[in-house]
Amino acid sequence: MRNSFFLTDMWNEMAKEHSPQLGFRSSGLPYEAWRTAALEKLLDLLGEFPERVDLEAEVEFSEDNGRYITRRVVFNVDRYMAVPCTVLIPSFRKPGEKLPAIVCSHGHGPFGKDPVTGVRGDPAYDAEIAKMNYNYAQVMAEQGFVTISPDLRGFGERRDNVGPAGAGRDLCNINFIKGAMFGVYPLTLNIWDIIRCIDYLETMDEVDPGRIGMMGLSYGGTVTTFTAAVEPRIRAADIIGYVNPISEYAIRDANFCGSQTVPELYRYFDSFDIAGLIAPRPLLLEMGMYDHCFPFRNLYRGYLGTKEIYEAAGCGDSLRTDIHEGGHAFSGREAPAFFKKYL
Repeated sequence: MRNSFFLTDMWNEMAKEHSPQLGFRSSGLPYEAWRTAALEKLLDLLGEFPERVDLEAEVEFSEDNGRYITRRVVFNVDRYMAVPCTVLIPSFRKPGEKLPAIVCSHGHGPFGKDPVTGVRGDPAYDAEIAKMNYNYAQVMAEQGFVTISPDLRGFGERRDNVGPAGAGRDLCNINFIKGAMFGVYPLTLNIWDIIRCIDYLETMDEVDPGRIGMMGLSYGGTVTTFTAAVEPRIRAADIIGYVNPISEYAIRDANFCGSQTVPELYRYFDSFDIAGLIAPRPLLLEMGMYDHCFPFRNLYRGYLGTKEIYEAAGCGDSLRTDIHEGGHAFSGREAPAFFKKYL
């Protein structure tokens, strides 16, 4: 029998035979030993984070609509870059009251943070909100949480102009290749930016620094998964429409980009192994039964893999699910109660 000519066939056949070396199921290690080894390897794969610099945070404007205060905040994240953020603060906050806070990460696409924070009026933003119930930062602010929503690198106000040679190409892939030549990766840098958002939240008079959570849809779910795995200040997380087998969404379907991975990730881990590193902290997994980006059957497999780790850690009750009759979208049914309970 003659073998195939095509790389796609080769990757799919390799995936059928593959077991990640430090996957919880395949490693054979007891939970505590696995967690120590897995976290060490994940940090090694991500590479070095940038050095901290002074935030030099500036509130560029503040407006109260009677439900929440909207602030535009800009601060430095490393020696090269600053991040623009939208911060929403519930208007009904009592003087001196410190509220729980949630970092809200947007998904893949050109619009960045704006639809997540409820910005309307642009038909494209309105369509995103209607399609994916995408304004979860606004929803959670109206539920009593301070929310901070940054533009990740390469999105929204930080979308790169790479010149005519980049026309028609995925900017995430261009930036991944550029970074790979330095040994620096967009996913790692976006994790760092979320860490700096937490640093900023800790400076806010309105925020209780011991009650900070994170949530995100799609690529926002990717960033939530990886950041919560390595940042213990995230006390609870809501991953929306992301955790599912790499063999399916990445290898078979090629439904990923250079901002969503680091080299050799699948050699060692599946996505649910990364999610499992969040244990024992509370985790909510949202899964749409009609998700056409990450099909429900794969999301459920991701949940089962995560559940196995949470149960091995002795904290199975800390893993929650919201299975909803929607698509690739924020459900909104369980998240408010989840964060009110755990933050």
